[in-house]
Amino acid sequence: MTPEPATLLTLLESAASADVHLSVLDRGERATRLTWTELRERALTVAGGLQAAGIEPGQIVALVFPTGFDFLAAFFGTLLAGAVPAPLYPPARLGRLDEYHARTAAMLRAARARIVLVDGRVKRVIGPSILAGRPPLGCRELGDLPAGAFTPVAVAPERLGLVQFSSGTTVDPKPVALSHRALVAQARLLNAFWPDRPGHRHSGVSWLPLYHDMGLIGTVFLALERPGPLTLIPPELFIARPAVWLRTISRFRATLSVAPNFAYALCTRKVRDEEMEDVDLSSWDVAINGAETVVPAALRAFAERFARWGFRPEAVTPVYGLSEAALAVTFSDPWRSFAARTFDRAELAAGRAVERADGRELASVGRPLPSFGVRILDGGIAPLPDGRIGRIVISGPSLMDGYLGRPEATAAVLQDGWLDTGDLGFVLGGELFIAGRAKEILIVNGRNFAPEELERAVEAVAGVRPGCVVATSWLPDGEPTERVVLLVETSRDCRDAERAALPRLCAEAVLACAGLRPSEVVVLAPDTLPRTSSGKLRRREALRLHLAGELRPPRPVTGSLVIAAMARSSLALLRARLAGGTDDDG
Repeated sequence: MTPEPATLLTLLESAASADVHLSVLDRGERATRLTWTELRERALTVAGGLQAAGIEPGQIVALVFPTGFDFLAAFFGTLLAGAVPAPLYPPARLGRLDEYHARTAAMLRAARARIVLVDGRVKRVIGPSILAGRPPLGCRELGDLPAGAFTPVAVAPERLGLVQFSSGTTVDPKPVALSHRALVAQARLLNAFWPDRPGHRHSGVSWLPLYHDMGLIGTVFLALERPGPLTLIPPELFIARPAVWLRTISRFRATLSVAPNFAYALCTRKVRDEEMEDVDLSSWDVAINGAETVVPAALRAFAERFARWGFRPEAVTPVYGLSEAALAVTFSDPWRSFAARTFDRAELAAGRAVERADGRELASVGRPLPSFGVRILDGGIAPLPDGRIGRIVISGPSLMDGYLGRPEATAAVLQDGWLDTGDLGFVLGGELFIAGRAKEILIVNGRNFAPEELERAVEAVAGVRPGCVVATSWLPDGEPTERVVLLVETSRDCRDAERAALPRLCAEAVLACAGLRPSEVVVLAPDTLPRTSSGKLRRREALRLHLAGELRPPRPVTGSLVIAAMARSSLALLRARLAGGTDDDG
């Protein structure tokens, strides 16, 4: 039986009648709790204030908040007022505010934001973004909204429910327009995918930022659609002390938690045994891995490292999705160890998936969710058989309406109910494998190379900052073949002699891995490469900056510089480390 059409607001009304709590941890790991009923009351106050400020149904309200109840009150208050929330990321790197202001202003203009709601800390630094973005009603804290009685607004499932900016890994972020119907469909599909295990009530823990689709749709909306306990950890707290994530899962007996691949690798490297005292991870049924390339070796290492604390390998669940689908498209089977296979590198470069014992290892990201379709197309036109690499196109009940205010960009990717994801992949045995991005793939002498594979090979070189390597290519005028460029950030404690050897060592690592000799290896200072709002490297933007001569070379390392680098705040590291750009210097 098909569920009745619903909106996020009808789900909020239903959740408010359930006796469950939302919790937010502070830096001392103390939990502040609210019921959905209490959160709804806060949201009603925000809704009345927005209406009194002049916000009308259908208008866009930008939200710039750290993780906390103010974000949730502002989000649902915007919906109750009949308006549409557009979450944006707060500033994290105080040393790169010019880039932040330019990007935030561009998103405000793209979303046509009418007003920006912020917290006090954000308001102190966001002024230049507001001046350049020009929202007509300016920028306000929740306490600055005028007092006003709330007037209920009827919202249909087809109405816009969220403007979610795409990650902008390969291009500037686009405002993805998602309807209430699409968001509810996604939440229902995911919640139906993991039934309660006897004796374990469905509950979640997340440190993911709430401006990111995995943090918002993949955690908050799930707890809303199927009311259950949810505990939120500020991302900067996780980055500073990764063990907090695991301790919180144990403390609240969480069954579900979501994270990108780098978070599992970070815990494997950084969490000490003494930080795991009395931790029990046996309740963790679904450990979702998504939002970036899934590295099988990292997942195996995590499972082995934390097995003694009750973590089960079959909990690891690789997935595939994107903002334009309101999150997930394919899902690995629950209660089964994740699947990975190795493929001949030369055959992959030629567009064929042929298994070989000593080849490149790829993880399956599962099968399409119910009601979703996945096709592999040759050049975006003809369907390909199993084992052939092509463009991934998808259909399903939670696809975006389009890119807000960008009909040409929408038409370029969305036709007849099918979305061109821009990713390359293949299907084997009904399961999807991701081979790279169509717009980032390196093509040299007729062979295709996934940049992720080259980047991982370089990350193993001593002196390279993990997660801070870009492999890209460009075709100079008058030359017959592409030039492959490696842009490599040094670790913060990299010494001069070590740095001098990096170009040779990085080139040798790529040659050994893929049989490809890069044309150029550029060594950069830490925190130089551009990133998306969710912390992913922006390869095309990095290449543009490189060709324009705008990327910073490293300075000679002295003792005082090392001490200063090690003393920086964890908040300043957040954006880089969300993409796996984690140092080993603590």
